[in-house]
Amino acid sequence: METPSEENQDQRQDKRGCFECCIKCLGGVPYASLAATILCFSGVALFCGCGHVALTGTVTILETHFSKVTSDNAMLTEVIQLMQYVIYGIASFFFLYGIILLAEGFYTTSAVKELHSEFKTTICGRCISGMFVFLTYILGIAWLGVFGFSAVPVFLFYNMWSTCVEMTTKSPIGNMTNIDYMCVDVRQYGIIPWNATPGKACGYTLGDICNTSEFYLSYHLYIVACAGAGATVIALLIYMMATTYNFAVLKFKSREDCCTKF
Repeated sequence: METPSEENQDQRQDKRGCFECCIKCLGGVPYASLAATILCFSGVALFCGCGHVALTGTVTILETHFSKVTSDNAMLTEVIQLMQYVIYGIASFFFLYGIILLAEGFYTTSAVKELHSEFKTTICGRCISGMFVFLTYILGIAWLGVFGFSAVPVFLFYNMWSTCVEMTTKSPIGNMTNIDYMCVDVRQYGIIPWNATPGKACGYTLGDICNTSEFYLSYHLYIVACAGAGATVIALLIYMMATTYNFAVLKFKSREDCCTKF
């Protein structure tokens, strides 16, 4: 029979073995890829969700106040509907791509840290890692363009909002002439054709537009969508660094394995 001291020693060894096993498992977690995945999911969700609702509000504002003839903004409505379908595709693609990159991060981290004694890298595995590096670089450049494009409606709505703020600051003075000449012409941005009527809003009509819930909601949703696009760019940059580092180490390890064979 074992003595109490021997039982306590066995329990300590079991606890130490569990602790070392937990530390070993935690060491195989790709924290950079995990953080990038969470940030990517959050950014894409904000961009797609807020962008979709903001586009719908923009169509409502244009049809109600700037282009009351349906035929004038028919093309714009079709383009916005197409962009909304593209948003659905972006959300689905990045949901799958984020999961794949996270799984690839677990694979490469296990290979780099050699958690499995019999783990060997293959040419196919290195090619897949290299493909993800290249694809992530391409997506990062593309999302830089998306980030810049998402700032355009923020700029347009900000111009309209700043005009309304300037108009309200001059209103108490009683200078009605200047207020009536304060206009926002949407046609100059190329959103609607030049023959659209009325095409612009001036004075208190513009103030009424700025006070609508559609304008307030769309303006802030565009800001959040732009921030979501920026978060996605940062997530892709983290993916780039993580995948490039893991691919470089895998390539170096493969050369080392080839050298040790001879």
